[in-house]
Amino acid sequence: MDEQTEAISREGKYLTFSLGTEQYGIGILKIKEIIGMMPVTALPQAPDYLKGVINLRGKVIPIVDLRTKFAMPAQAETERTCIIVVEVAGHSAHCLTGLVVDAVSEVLNIKNEQIEEHSSLGDLHSESVLGLAKMESGVKILLDIDRVINSETSAALQLAA
Repeated sequence: MDEQTEAISREGKYLTFSLGTEQYGIGILKIKEIIGMMPVTALPQAPDYLKGVINLRGKVIPIVDLRTKFAMPAQAETERTCIIVVEVAGHSAHCLTGLVVDAVSEVLNIKNEQIEEHSSLGDLHSESVLGLAKMESGVKILLDIDRVINSETSAALQLAA
């Protein structure tokens, strides 16, 4: 895939959310739903970022705490804390995963010219960052959610589901 094609594939609608003071975005096509926080059943010997599982309308869904996954300090849940249910590519099929975030912000239509390469970040989560969107309200870190929930995480999630 050449650079032009890759840039085109990054343009589109993104659901933005916050973790602390940072703003992130996930492609809207990956989002299945947004739900309020609910009781999470912890799993024994799970990685620390895997909070556990929930029962969502009869389906068991693993819950990933993005703050922990990104090595951010823990924060108490608020009324704005919620779970974004995304569909990620797993080992054998697509699977639903819940992501705990501090707050959902808005859906933005982001154009190619607003997206800057992430290479200036060095190795800092660079494999999971699609790019940096320069918006009037600040910079949004666009995530490749399939890579955030990488194969190591995906294997843990398969055991959880």
